[in-house]
Amino acid sequence: MSRYGSFRYNFAALFLVLALLVPLLAACEGAEDETPAKRSFAGKTLELFVGSASKPATEDAAAEFEKATGAKLEVHFGGSGAMLSQIKLAERGDLYFPGSSDFMEKAKQEGLVLPETEQRVVYLIPAINVPSGNAKNIESLEDLARPGVRIGMGRPDTVCVGLYAVEVLEKAGLSDKVRPNMVTQAESCDKTAQLVSLDLVDAVLGWSVFAYWDPDHIETVLLQPAQVPRIGYIPIAISRFCEDKNKEVATAFIDFLISEQGKAIFQKWHYLTSVEDARGFATPDTPVGGEWQLPEAWK
Repeated sequence: MSRYGSFRYNFAALFLVLALLVPLLAACEGAEDETPAKRSFAGKTLELFVGSASKPATEDAAAEFEKATGAKLEVHFGGSGAMLSQIKLAERGDLYFPGSSDFMEKAKQEGLVLPETEQRVVYLIPAINVPSGNAKNIESLEDLARPGVRIGMGRPDTVCVGLYAVEVLEKAGLSDKVRPNMVTQAESCDKTAQLVSLDLVDAVLGWSVFAYWDPDHIETVLLQPAQVPRIGYIPIAISRFCEDKNKEVATAFIDFLISEQGKAIFQKWHYLTSVEDARGFATPDTPVGGEWQLPEAWK
């Protein structure tokens, strides 16, 4: 074959390779554009009922998702139980995003969410939160039983952090000793944290992340690993009342939350994005999630 013929043959082969590669690269680029944060949902609106345990990070995530996709998110925050009641009574809402697995289990038992859509987003650790400076020198769970210490908590029947607070006290055998110091109960996680921010109590049984919500006014005192009764997690699922036209964008928002981009938003607020990270604050055999029944004495 002449040098010219060889060149013509090689050029033809190169052209054939490029012809095969270009569509493949375009397909890959198109697939990348289909990730949750790059798809267009302009004109779509989602209604979310969210437990306040994730409030600051969820606000950031919702804003980022709206900016990236053009969708509009109507987000309602409150106690997880109250949010579930609103979904049930109003028979509306696209996503349920409670503060713990306990209330998601109730939602599944009542047929208010689609169980196959449930995903874990982040993990939570119960802890003691005190005003900055810790004037009462609270260093342990037992210190909450000292005379004159004012304790606050979330409502255990409707607020996830309140339910965990009771579980912590019950399993430590301290309920009867600490209960006389309980001066107030709040109706959501963010209002539980505000009890400390506003210096209305000397301590609350809250989440370890509360200190990062208001670092100028809140400090966290960690429990002993053996005193952590359960590792909590925040789940999300599509509501039974989500219309078919909204299920695609609802699924995309869930995918966004559990993506690396979504995890980064929660990590910024010091939420734990893996169970391995959460186990660093508990014992190796501490259970994860599940459901715990509130004792009659606390109802």
